[in-house]
Amino acid sequence: FVTNTKILKEGIEKGIANSILIKFNQIGSLTETLAAIKMAKDAGYTAVISHRSGETEDATIADLAVGTAAGQIKTGSMSRSD
Repeated sequence: FVTNTKILKEGIEKGIANSILIKFNQIGSLTETLAAIKMAKDAGYTAVISHRSGETEDATIADLAVGTAAGQIKTGSMSRSD
């Protein structure tokens, strides 16, 4: 589903998953990201907060995981921190 509420809604209706990967820098806005997380949680799905690729020193992903009580975060190894 990767943060897309339109596809997530279809998945929920068909009962084909129990979790969503949230890539907030891929969907377009923080508002859309929060809507996807809410939709997932309302359907009993878990949300895994993730970077699109690689890793940075930007702590926003951790802030989003904590702020939404996601419980799970997917990160990569240190790179692109220069």
